[in-house]
Amino acid sequence: MLETSVLVGLVVPGDTIVIVAATAVGSFAEGVVLVVVVIVGALIGESIGFWLGRWLGPRIRFSKLGMRLGEDNWTRAELYLRRRGGPAIFLSRFLPVLHSLVPLTVGMSGFAYRRFIAWTAPACALWAIAYVGVGAAAAGTYRELADRLHYAGYVFVGVIALFILIAYVLKRIIFRGEARHMRHDPVDSGDAPRPQDGVKD
Repeated sequence: MLETSVLVGLVVPGDTIVIVAATAVGSFAEGVVLVVVVIVGALIGESIGFWLGRWLGPRIRFSKLGMRLGEDNWTRAELYLRRRGGPAIFLSRFLPVLHSLVPLTVGMSGFAYRRFIAWTAPACALWAIAYVGVGAAAAGTYRELADRLHYAGYVFVGVIALFILIAYVLKRIIFRGEARHMRHDPVDSGDAPRPQDGVKD
C-alpha cells in the first residue's frame, strides 16, 4: 500500500515484501487470501497516490523529497503518461521508479480516476499472482524436500533467485521497449495529450 502512495517503494520494494510474506503460505486457501490482500493493498496504495497527486501534486513534486527524486524522473513519468495513456499505467507497475511516480503523475494530469483504476487493477492482479505464486511454490517445495534432501534450502534459494533474475530481465526488456516514450523530444507530436486520456472525473 505504501509503495505507490508515499514513495516508500523507492526504498523498500513491494516485490520483496510480497515474496517474504508468500513463503509463509501453507495451503492453496492461504495463497488465495494473500493474493487478494496484496491486490487490495496495492489498489489502495495506487488510489492514495492518485488522490495525493490530484490534491497535492505540485507540492510533492517540488518538495525536498520530490526534488531528491530528480526532475528527470518526474519528467519521464509525465511524458510516458502523456504519450502512452492507459498502457503506461499498466506497464509502470513493473518498471523501477516509475511504479511509485506514475500514480501521483496520473492524479496531476486530469486523467479520470475510474479509467486509472481500470488500467491499474489488472496490473496489480498480475503482479500479486506472480510474486505470491512463486514465493509460495518455492516455500512449499522446500517444506516437502526438507526431510529428504539436505540441500533443500539451496533449492528454495535457487528458485527465488531465478525468479528475481527473470523478473529483472523482463523489467529491463519492458523498460527498453518503452524508453522512447519517456525521452523528451520537442519536435515529437506525441507530447500532445491524447483527448481520450484527459477525461475529467
